[in-house]
Amino acid sequence: MGRPGSGLLELLEEHGIPEKGARVYLAACRAGPQTASELARLSAVNRVEAYRFIKLLAAEGLLKATSGRPKRFAALTPDALIDKWIQRASDRLRSLEQDREKILADWEEGRTEFDEHDPRKFAVLEGRETINRFLLKRIGTTERQVLMSANGPALAGFIDGGIDRSLREASARGVRVRMVTEVFPPNLAESKHFAGFAELRHATGSVTSRAIVLDRQGALVYVSGEEGLGRTGDEQVALWSTAPMFVQLARDYHRRLWAPALRAEARFVELENPPAAVLPVVAGKEAVPFQRLKEIAKLGMRASGVQEFHLHLPELIETIARQLGREIAEQIDGRTPEEVAKSLQVYYAEHTMGHLATLREKPLTFQVTGCFACTSDSPEIGRVMCPQLLRAVLETRLGQRWEVSKPDPTKHATRGCVFTANPA
Repeated sequence: MGRPGSGLLELLEEHGIPEKGARVYLAACRAGPQTASELARLSAVNRVEAYRFIKLLAAEGLLKATSGRPKRFAALTPDALIDKWIQRASDRLRSLEQDREKILADWEEGRTEFDEHDPRKFAVLEGRETINRFLLKRIGTTERQVLMSANGPALAGFIDGGIDRSLREASARGVRVRMVTEVFPPNLAESKHFAGFAELRHATGSVTSRAIVLDRQGALVYVSGEEGLGRTGDEQVALWSTAPMFVQLARDYHRRLWAPALRAEARFVELENPPAAVLPVVAGKEAVPFQRLKEIAKLGMRASGVQEFHLHLPELIETIARQLGREIAEQIDGRTPEEVAKSLQVYYAEHTMGHLATLREKPLTFQVTGCFACTSDSPEIGRVMCPQLLRAVLETRLGQRWEVSKPDPTKHATRGCVFTANPA
């Protein structure tokens, strides 16, 4: 059996009270209010040390001086002391619960801090939130220029992460923001948003890498994401580096995209004000629009005095093919060339358009046989219409430019129509 007060003595020591100080406190608990010299004698502690521990215990609230002379010291009762410790522990636990998210967020933010003097010159950032926090801080300290290369779908992610606000603020303080991206109808609103504070251009080719260069001092390149290795937008990994060669490569990539790119204003006009009017042709009611064409032709001939003119059939066929391709693209699925090809096979079969097969995936090669429209009376269908139709389907579904070859007429009888599709 332990000596009386041994459990409390251990608790006192656990709470930072030295063993001799704990003995002074226990002596005051047992004997009641005592002078400093009496407490020293009762606790078997040197008088000079006892005075020092009494001062410590008084500061901690364990001893309290009573009135009168000589001065005596009364102890806080053990039950009151334990209640005090319980309350303090509860307060600390409650505070820890309240501060949990902030503490962890501060840790994550500090974990992504990059030491400019680190000889490795590289930092790997994992997760969308981590990358966005890092970018916000870096853009906030940028002084001269930001160069951004990103595909069209990435713009929405930048807005969700607050990157647009940071770029706007940087622009307001004199930082030049240059962004090259892909501007298509689905991301037209986001593109206009960025054009409000950045020099924006529409890339004539596909933007395959998302890269950001800040002040020629560092570059951030996304190496995975939902459009690449990751399944979702949260599965992102980016590489930051101040290595001169790495920064230069990112700058060169931006320059290659920027030089031939179309100014955003011209691209907006191109998308919102198409050069041709639309004349809907509805199945079963084809006579109405074609009567309208006849009226337009007659009006033009009467106004100009021309007695005869010739329609350029290939141009008309291409126009029809592009519209049909866009309509088909809205009815099929697929986010990759391979997925679009599979959906097209099903669509051709369901609509008795013949049999479409994928001969190769790289380059994407289609073979169409048994097409009811490709007859000796209409050779333009396979030679002109089908390539444009397939091109329109791919561009509408995948959001980038494609080139589709025309079939070889010498092999039509044995192989049908073969089309090779490549990103432009």
